[in-house]
Amino acid sequence: MIRIDFNRLRFLVIDDNAHMRRILRTLLHGFGTREVYEAEDGAGGLEAFTHYMPDIVITDWAMPIFDGLELTQMIRQPGANGNPYVPIIMLTGHSEKKRIISARDAGVTEFLAKPISAKSLYQRILNVVANPRPFIKTKSYFGPDRRRSTNHNHIGPERRKGGKAETIRQEALLEKVKVEG
Repeated sequence: MIRIDFNRLRFLVIDDNAHMRRILRTLLHGFGTREVYEAEDGAGGLEAFTHYMPDIVITDWAMPIFDGLELTQMIRQPGANGNPYVPIIMLTGHSEKKRIISARDAGVTEFLAKPISAKSLYQRILNVVANPRPFIKTKSYFGPDRRRSTNHNHIGPERRKGGKAETIRQEALLEKVKVEG
C-alpha cells in the first residue's frame, strides 16, 4: 500500500453531526494530518472553503441550509471561487445507485457510504491524491471525468454523445505530499 505524508494537506470536513465530524477528525489526525477545518452545514462549509482553501473536502450529503450536493455544485462553478478543482469526497448513509449517479453528476470526486472505515477513507484520499481524474467542461457539466475506464474505443449505449468537451488535466496532489511506496 502506498503511504502518503498527510502533514502538508488541509482538509475541510462538513457534516451536521458533531460525532461524525469528531470521527473524521480523529481518523485524519491518525493519518498524520495537522490541519482539519470543520463546518456543520453547507453554508458554513462554503464559507470555510473560501476562507481556508482546503486541499480536500469531505462532506455529508444531508445537511441543513443546503446539502452536500448543492455545496458541490457551488464549489464546481468555474470562476466562483479559488479552486473549483478541489477533490470532494461525499459521505452518506444512503448509497442507492440513483444517489451515487446524482453525486457523480454534481461533480463529486469520490463517494463513501456510512458507516465508514479508516481503510475506506484512506483509500478514497489515496485515489484523489495519487490518481486525480481529469476535469471535463461541457455546456452542462464541469467536474471530474465521470468515466473511470480509459477505453476510448467503447461503442456501447453508455458512450458519451453530444457537443464538444474540454478536458483539463489535473496536477496530482503528490506534488504537495511525499508518497512512500
